[in-house]
Amino acid sequence: MLPTGVKDTQLRESNSQKVHPQPMEETNNQNPEAFEALISKIFNNISSLKSAYVQLQDAHTPYDPDKIQDADKLVISELKHLSELKHFYRENNPKPVCVSPQDSRLAAEIQEQRSLLKTYEVMVKKFQSEIQNKDSEISQLQQQIEGANQKQVKLEKNLKLRGLSTKESELSTGKNGFFPVDLTTDLFASTVEAAYKAIHDFSKPLINMMKAAGWDLDAAANSIELNVVYAKRAHKKYAFESHICQRMFSGFQQDNFSIKVDDITVSKESFFHQYLAMREIDPLDVLGQNPDSIFGKFCRTKYLVVVHPKMEASFFGNLDQRNYVMGGGHPRTPFYQAFLKLAKSIWLLHRLAYSFEPNVKVFQVKRGSEFSEVYMESMVKNFVMVENDQKPKVGLMVMPGFWIGSSVIQSRVYLSGMKVDE
Repeated sequence: MLPTGVKDTQLRESNSQKVHPQPMEETNNQNPEAFEALISKIFNNISSLKSAYVQLQDAHTPYDPDKIQDADKLVISELKHLSELKHFYRENNPKPVCVSPQDSRLAAEIQEQRSLLKTYEVMVKKFQSEIQNKDSEISQLQQQIEGANQKQVKLEKNLKLRGLSTKESELSTGKNGFFPVDLTTDLFASTVEAAYKAIHDFSKPLINMMKAAGWDLDAAANSIELNVVYAKRAHKKYAFESHICQRMFSGFQQDNFSIKVDDITVSKESFFHQYLAMREIDPLDVLGQNPDSIFGKFCRTKYLVVVHPKMEASFFGNLDQRNYVMGGGHPRTPFYQAFLKLAKSIWLLHRLAYSFEPNVKVFQVKRGSEFSEVYMESMVKNFVMVENDQKPKVGLMVMPGFWIGSSVIQSRVYLSGMKVDE
């Protein structure tokens, strides 16, 4: 028997001691092999998850919907496996908590499921967005392919439809086709306008290159046509347009444009078919298909007479391009491509002129002729003559005129000895 005081002291010491829950380490040490196996499974699962994610990324480049779906299933499977390992650990190692341990586990379970659900939702939205983008790209590519196929069919049809040579044109004349464009005076007038614009457009780089090469433009203009009195120095550009025009339209009154070809009679329909076939095609593409066609010979002949050898040598320092053209080629240089646009416009005008019945007739105006408002159009609109009693005289013909039946398309001329009414 202990004294009463001693018993009370021991009771108080006993009551003051705290009871600690069993540490995690002790629990783990109870079955270390199982714990190590669990850790190994977790690491293996994480490695598998990383591998699945890499497969998912690889499936996007190049885009493969089947591989994406398989990789997506693999990622989800590994995530589920990781979740199962977590559940297994919690069930075998319950966390000692003082308050409602069952509720705490349920709350953690719910939170985990919510996190997984959010992860899946984000991944689903991402994949849906990527699929929509790829579907859109596929749709656009399909439209481009369809458009390219239609263009190819059209080009092949046009090339077969007498656009390359007189012989090919005549062989297909007997086919029954339709003309998407009506053969009218307005169509010819607009083609004349396009031809003059092409002459004007080609003259600009030609003049600029002459300036860069150190040419005396005043002397060059006077060599084209002597003693023309220009109202302004800038008007001398019309001399160069006249030079281009005279050489491009030489032979226009002949149905073969003075180009040596096989002796074949070409019908009106064939001329119009040639016009339609060439109208929407890049001339360089046509020449690439058949450089020695009648159009190819026309381009070669006209280039050699429009661009003088001295002029070309001053531009490029050599005659390589000229020699290449003379040898039967069509260079892809910017200067020659600019010339081809001019050549195509004059060629189309010629094909169209011989599509009419009767043929469209071309007429030129000689220098010194009196100005006629019926047959001529002045390049300068607001002009007055130096002497009031003097009739305006033609100094340059910049563009020929045409007769279409009883209709007249005026020739474009520059009048010498006039003043501009400012």
